[in-house]
Amino acid sequence: MEKVKNFTQIAEIVNELKRKGKKVVFTNGCFDILHSGHIKLLKKAKELGDVLILGINKDKSIKKLKGKGRPIMNEKQRIEIISAIEFVDYVVPFGQPTPEKLIKRIKPDIIVKGGDYKKNEVIGKDIVEKYGGKVYIFPLVKNISTTKIIKKIKKMEE
Repeated sequence: MEKVKNFTQIAEIVNELKRKGKKVVFTNGCFDILHSGHIKLLKKAKELGDVLILGINKDKSIKKLKGKGRPIMNEKQRIEIISAIEFVDYVVPFGQPTPEKLIKRIKPDIIVKGGDYKKNEVIGKDIVEKYGGKVYIFPLVKNISTTKIIKKIKKMEE
């Protein structure tokens, strides 16, 4: 099964899944340097439903969000790595600054984010709550983040 889908393809898939009564979970991010915190979040997200859809930022949107020097790994590499994770069912690249357009399109039952967000900051919260969906925030894994990993590597170079 090819996991990488565009907006139209994923909307059709989600419509079929919902007809079958499946619970759709959505999360998103850059996933620039995949680490154990990401894996734990994705595993927990999958446990909340039947299908996990991951929206992944395209390179241009990461440059705008994270600044110079990012992403570390290009879009193709990030998608290949995240697609290899068994509990990620579908991956949808998006170029907008936020996944709002994608969330409106697929109407997930649940949105999951990491603890660096507060519930009221989650893009799509208002959208999913209007139709009875939920937002879950999982605590961050202590002392691990892509930014911290990058800083550690830079320090090693000094």
